[in-house]
Amino acid sequence: MIIKWIYVLPIILFLIALLGVLVKRNLIKIIISLTIMEYATFLFFALIGYRKGGMPPIEVEGVKSTIFVDPLPQALVLTAIVIGLATTSLLVAIAVRIYQKYGTFDIEKIKKLKG
Repeated sequence: MIIKWIYVLPIILFLIALLGVLVKRNLIKIIISLTIMEYATFLFFALIGYRKGGMPPIEVEGVKSTIFVDPLPQALVLTAIVIGLATTSLLVAIAVRIYQKYGTFDIEKIKKLKG
């Protein structure tokens, strides 16, 4: 089995961001780590559809190609980017409201506070 190293790089990026989510205690750093995890996943899906030497899946007169790039993962990633942007903005809005109420982004201090 041949491992393509180009697929390993988004996985490494995802794992580094996962470490950031698990280790960090600052809400903003956790949100940034979640965003990096999203974009690592998007990159992985976009790489799945890539074919070396592939042409866009559009018929053009005079151009004969048997290798085409798969457009489905790219279309799904474009949709997921919009959804990811909406969820990230919602997370930032919630973090701002938490900061306004408690005066800190540290989740350990927020857990100890009441009210």
